[in-house]
Amino acid sequence: MAEPAVVHIEVIYALPDAVWRKSLTLPQGACVSDALQASGLAADYPELFTAAPSTGIYGVACAADHILADADRVEVYRTLRFDPKESRRRRALHRFATKKSLKGGKPSRRNVQVRA
Repeated sequence: MAEPAVVHIEVIYALPDAVWRKSLTLPQGACVSDALQASGLAADYPELFTAAPSTGIYGVACAADHILADADRVEVYRTLRFDPKESRRRRALHRFATKKSLKGGKPSRRNVQVRA
């Protein structure tokens, strides 16, 4: 069976409150950058293209020169709003503070102030 001369793909950009989606038919051998250009995403969201956007296919990161296969879903990723390491640190501090404040019973000797 011969390979088709075209590939049918989908370009997706997920926003916090909506999903931008476009189905495309491209020639065999088209790459991710060709799909982004043909999709018109840059016209709708020009702020994405101030630098090269991060992309992936079905959740796996890929470069702009990655050759597309039939039925691929090209995903355009938003930049992170927070540093994941910093967010984990803040959550851990919050959990520690919450546990400490909910702890009942006798106070530990380290927390008791002795008056003279």
